[in-house]
Amino acid sequence: MTKGQSIEMILEKVRLGELDIGQAASLLKSYEDLGFAKLDHHRQERTGFPEVVFGEGKTVEQLIVILKRLVKTNKSVLATRIAPEKAEVILQELPYFSYQATARALYSKTQELPLVRSNGYIAVVCAGTSDLAVAEEAAVTAEVFGCEVQRVYDVGVAGIHRLFENLDTIKSASASIVVAGMEGALASVLGGLVDHPVFAVPTSVGYGANFEGMSALLSMLNACAPGISVVNIDNGFGAGYNATLIQRITEKQVKV
Repeated sequence: MTKGQSIEMILEKVRLGELDIGQAASLLKSYEDLGFAKLDHHRQERTGFPEVVFGEGKTVEQLIVILKRLVKTNKSVLATRIAPEKAEVILQELPYFSYQATARALYSKTQELPLVRSNGYIAVVCAGTSDLAVAEEAAVTAEVFGCEVQRVYDVGVAGIHRLFENLDTIKSASASIVVAGMEGALASVLGGLVDHPVFAVPTSVGYGANFEGMSALLSMLNACAPGISVVNIDNGFGAGYNATLIQRITEKQVKV
C-alpha cells in the first residue's frame, strides 16, 4: 500500500471502478518479497507502528534496499543498531535520512526530532553515562514515533540526590523508561516514587559479576516496587516502543 491508502480506501476504489481486481490485489499484498527480506507494509495498519529495521547482521546494500522501499509506504522509518561506518555509506545514498550516533539509529527526515506534543511526554531516565547508548535508542524510538521525550541522565543511586533534584520532571511524565546497569537499582527506586508505568531496561554495563547485564535484569525482575515492566538487556527500542503505546493511550484519553 502507498501512503494514505488504507485497506478501506482501496476496497472503496474497487467498488467505484477506479481500481481493477489485479491492481487492488497488488496493493493489498501483505508483504513485499525482496528475496533476502519480506517487508511487512501492512504493519502500520494492524498495529499503528511501521516495521522497524534491525541493522545488525545486514549488509549496507541490503539496508539501502529495505529503507528505500519502506520510506515509500511509511511516514516514519526507523532502523536500529546501525554501525557508524554503515550509516556513512547509507546516508550518501539516502540523504533524506538522519543518523543519531549515540543511539546508532537511522530515521527518515519526514519530521524533525523531537516532535513536541502538548498532551504529555515520556521521561527517559538513565543511571550513568555508560548507559547512554541504550537510553538514546529508547529516546529516539519514542521521538520517531511522535512522542516528546524529556531526558534525565546520570542520576543513578550512587548519587541519589541527583535523582531527587529532577523528580518533578519525571513525575509529570506519562511513562518513564529507566535505563541502568551494574545492579539495576534505579528502577526499584523510581518505581516507588511515581504514579505512572515504568519500563526498566537493564544494560550490559558493569564489572564481571554483572554477567553482561544478567544481574541488572534479575534485580529489575525481582523489584519490590510495583508498576515496573522489564524488557530485555540493552533493549532500548523495546522500552521506547512500549512507552509510546502508553503515551498514545494518554493522548486518546485527553482528546475524549
